[in-house]
Amino acid sequence: MLLPMSYGFVKPTDFAESPKTIPVSQEQFRAALPSLDRHVEEAIARSQDYLFSLQKPDGTWVGELIVDCTLVSDVCIFMHWMGEVDFDRQAKCVKHLLDHQLPDGGWNIYVGGPSELNATLKAYFALKLAGFHPDEPLMRKAHATILRLGGIPKCNTYTKLMLGLFGQYPWKYLPIIPSEIVLLPNWFYFNLYEMSSWSRAMVVPLSIINHFKPMRHLPPEKQLHELFPYGTEHHDFSQVWDKRFFSMRNFFLTCDAGLKLIDGLPWKPWRHRALKRAEAWLIERIGDGSDGLGAIFPSMMYAIIALKALGYHDDHPVLRKAIKDFFELEVDDVANNDYRFQPCFSPIWDTGITAMALSESGVPQDDPRLQKAGEWLLSKEVRTRGDWYVKNPHPVNSGWAFEYNNKYYPDVDDTWKVLLALNGIRMPNEEAKKEVMDRALHWAISFQCQNGGWAAFDKDITKAWLEDVPFADHNAILDPPCSDITSRALELFGRLGISRKEPYIRRALKFIRETQEEDGSWQGRWGVNYIYGTWLVLRGLYYIHEDMNQDWVLRGRDWLEFSQNEDGGWGETCASYEDPKLKGRGASTASQTAWALMGIIACGDVTRSSVVRGVDYLCRTQQADGSWKEDFITGTGFPRVFYLKYDMYRNNWPLIALSDYRRMVAAKKGTR
Repeated sequence: MLLPMSYGFVKPTDFAESPKTIPVSQEQFRAALPSLDRHVEEAIARSQDYLFSLQKPDGTWVGELIVDCTLVSDVCIFMHWMGEVDFDRQAKCVKHLLDHQLPDGGWNIYVGGPSELNATLKAYFALKLAGFHPDEPLMRKAHATILRLGGIPKCNTYTKLMLGLFGQYPWKYLPIIPSEIVLLPNWFYFNLYEMSSWSRAMVVPLSIINHFKPMRHLPPEKQLHELFPYGTEHHDFSQVWDKRFFSMRNFFLTCDAGLKLIDGLPWKPWRHRALKRAEAWLIERIGDGSDGLGAIFPSMMYAIIALKALGYHDDHPVLRKAIKDFFELEVDDVANNDYRFQPCFSPIWDTGITAMALSESGVPQDDPRLQKAGEWLLSKEVRTRGDWYVKNPHPVNSGWAFEYNNKYYPDVDDTWKVLLALNGIRMPNEEAKKEVMDRALHWAISFQCQNGGWAAFDKDITKAWLEDVPFADHNAILDPPCSDITSRALELFGRLGISRKEPYIRRALKFIRETQEEDGSWQGRWGVNYIYGTWLVLRGLYYIHEDMNQDWVLRGRDWLEFSQNEDGGWGETCASYEDPKLKGRGASTASQTAWALMGIIACGDVTRSSVVRGVDYLCRTQQADGSWKEDFITGTGFPRVFYLKYDMYRNNWPLIALSDYRRMVAAKKGTR
């Protein structure tokens, strides 16, 4: 059932001059309030019922993480490298790729985006390995798009490395990743733990692969000569040096050249020891307590290749576990005749947000269903000392990861979110809950970086010069503090009643001020994009009792209002990471509308036209079963490289937004 476009007091056409900033009059608001209240109450009730229907027997919620076609391409290519092709799985991969090919022959990395070179080349390679001939029309179109985008020479390092495993790109032109990197002491200015956790989990297996170079030779009809621009296949593809003689890029390219020279020598005194250390590091993190290396797709795939290169047989328990964990990420969607792969699982994140949404929406805090979610979350506290300890030797181990089991990589943002969820659940043993919360809170606070912000997995992984490392062209070698994670911390501190006079809160507020954009917005690191960042900042400021009438705060609210679409919703394209002129622009989505609404509502005035129109949008786009439909991607993995659609976002965030609105209206009416 779709609700009417409006409730008789606000229409887009009423505000032709300035549809974003004119408030609804008090008379209009009071007259329409009973009707609006009723629709909001109905929407909240339907949403609650729908979300509870999704709860799993163990108390969790977990939605699919939907991504672009590159993972399906990787799986197909990976099976051919392994020499163990499951032809049924390959056929499903092929169908998925064909279903998502764009009219120009390419593949993109987010819905509505243009063809992207790496995604297109991987899909082409997967199809060719599966038996497609280059002369087939769909392959010719893909071929033309690949060459238009620059061909193999313009791909990123990780695509070239995949090609190198099949002899389709010369190893001598790939940046070297020496296994000796694992021997560098932690006090050394550059070492393994100065990289982001996800880069680290790829670099270690890649350093093993770099040593063995385990290539699979392809027959002529499967090779990719045609994907080099005409006449360039045997050119020098060395990385381009900076025009400035003294630069970090040239320094690293010099190091790369030197390392390659050493790598070619027959005697490498530290190599055997380094390989043993890398192997031990790998096996420890694949073992019990983790669902594969880092519990994320790329590192899990590289780990399997590295183990095979090290000589592990298929019946070895470590390799069997690694392969099993990897293929558990597949989604065989029989109902929709589709086959997909997830980059990882998101049960802790989804359970935390959804439990909080239900609690915020009025479900009693001691509801047995919420308590079951709370029990599961408490059981997933990570008590193992992980990689984080190198940069942050906090004496107590705690925190939560993103996935089911990932004991070496709990993260700060999941920990904030779980604490917010637990704060809204009354457990049978409140003392035990509070003990866990206190332990995790102090653990997460200890990750505050020098500039006052919080990052995702580690502390002070901010050395900008590392971005010039030759293999760091995936835009993710660092884990810098960001306004979105820092603002979620402020929300938690405020809800827990922590004094804003605490030094770490004052430093966090200073970081927030310093990261505001000139137009009043904040960038979002882990969600798309400025809508995500700006909402979280305003919400964090509200809960930490910042004066929401300050000019710099209101500029954030005004930017959100300026970005509202004519249909009353909000949306922002992933392209805003590449082109700031697109910030706040895109087709309306349920999740981004909810975010923007929560940000504006945090500033205190629920009678503003932007709020009423946004609430109207959520109510009238809710489906009869209580869910919302959302086609676009609103989650960020690595800006400009990898995006995710969190399938729970379209349902749990709108419930929180509507609940915020209802609470503010009640306060305005002088009721609880």
